[in-house]
Amino acid sequence: MDNQKKVSAVIVTYNRLELLKKSIDALLNQEYKLSHIIIVDNNSEEDTKNYLESLGDQIDYLRLPENIGGAGGFNRGIRYFVEETEDDFLWIMDDDTIAHPDSLQAFMEYQQQQPNFSFLASKVLWKDGSLAKMNLMGYMNGRRIPDSENRVVETRNATFVSLLLARDVVVKIGLPIVDFFIWGDDIEYTERAARIRPGYFVPTSQVTHATKANVGSSLLEDSSDRTPRYFYHYRNKMYYARQRKMYRKLRAEVRPWLDYIRILFSNTENKKGKLAIIRKGVKAGLKFNPSVEYAQDKKNR
Repeated sequence: MDNQKKVSAVIVTYNRLELLKKSIDALLNQEYKLSHIIIVDNNSEEDTKNYLESLGDQIDYLRLPENIGGAGGFNRGIRYFVEETEDDFLWIMDDDTIAHPDSLQAFMEYQQQQPNFSFLASKVLWKDGSLAKMNLMGYMNGRRIPDSENRVVETRNATFVSLLLARDVVVKIGLPIVDFFIWGDDIEYTERAARIRPGYFVPTSQVTHATKANVGSSLLEDSSDRTPRYFYHYRNKMYYARQRKMYRKLRAEVRPWLDYIRILFSNTENKKGKLAIIRKGVKAGLKFNPSVEYAQDKKNR
């Protein structure tokens, strides 16, 4: 047991206390025990603050002075992992991710067989046991990984819904980009990691993503009150598309305009506003060039 690899978990939360309680409880009851549970609180209301403070030394509590979005929260949590712990791996997730008791155990069993990875991603299910549409993953050829896939397969990117990262990769690639605020920070970050070493989908590691509905991200189908947040989707996509090789770069740059055409000829609500947010996001993305921060590794000070 002395040689057992140590793992930190990071959860980023913002005003979803009941889901957060379930997420933390699942981490406290993992078959493979965690070394640290780091909770980054994006300045939630007092009920969340009081609950997290009541957990005492069961968690490492980072309360931020303002909400800097999911991207900023993961930036702070991963920095804490690098600078304040000496753990070997980092397991990251949103506050509506409910790990199964053996989720981490499955990762660590695969890690023993194949240690040469940048990240491992769980099979993400919705509350009814079907695949979570927000977290569908792809093979290296771009095809979607189906529910029936039971092999470990290489993948280009993954979401921050149960992702295990190797410490040396995190140190080398730096931190998630705060300026992304929301949307795409996980895709950009895992693609950055996969340029160092391969990333893998591990279907034996399963978690539940407890979203209200099992839907993907679609400006066409989403309600008009959520339209403004899609600015980040299109702006950030234009940035990380530029980091890709030619074919995947061009495909990513075309997709916003395919969305534009579908919305233009649809009966969706707030059509004018949705078309405007695509134009605004793409235009901003052409000049969007955020910097990448790096953390000082505690192991090498």
